[in-house]
Amino acid sequence: QEEAPDGAQDEAAAGAEETVKIICLGDSAVGKSKCVGRGGPRGRPQQVSTFALTLYQHRARVGGQEVRVDFWDTAGQERFRSMHASYYHQAHACIMVFDVQRKVTYKNLNSWYKELREFRPEIPCIVVANKIDVDMKVTQKSFNFARKFSLPFYFVSAADGTNVVKLFNDAIRLAVAYKQHSGDFMDEVLRELE
Repeated sequence: QEEAPDGAQDEAAAGAEETVKIICLGDSAVGKSKCVGRGGPRGRPQQVSTFALTLYQHRARVGGQEVRVDFWDTAGQERFRSMHASYYHQAHACIMVFDVQRKVTYKNLNSWYKELREFRPEIPCIVVANKIDVDMKVTQKSFNFARKFSLPFYFVSAADGTNVVKLFNDAIRLAVAYKQHSGDFMDEVLRELE
């Protein structure tokens, strides 16, 4: 039996690769970009910027399967307090970030979560308390937002890396599981159209 040329085998493997989209939400300057840039698996991400978003691409292994992960960051668009519907389109998970030093960013999680659920009612969402390095005592506080909606919650520091890799590994696993077992009707329709 003839072996496939090196390039053909690589192309076939790449074609079978799973791709997931994870979006980041939260107010300006809460550390979303720094978290994504620091927390992705396997080193620095490939970064593609446009006027509307920054896309970070990573590769990860989940359950023995190679996965391409597209992290979508807002590129400053969140200052308008709303994201365009296309930002949410075909997202498989969401990371919602607030700054523990700025109470208003925590209060604004409600509006971000409401908008997320308008466009993507079923996807997993993780709540992230960032900048714990400034005052570790905040990790003793109780933040009820995540509990209220039964969402996973992480204390992280994008500055020193605390819990950031764990957060992203868990987000990737949740996104892959959602994509593989989603009952979302629109996801099924879009898969059929691919």
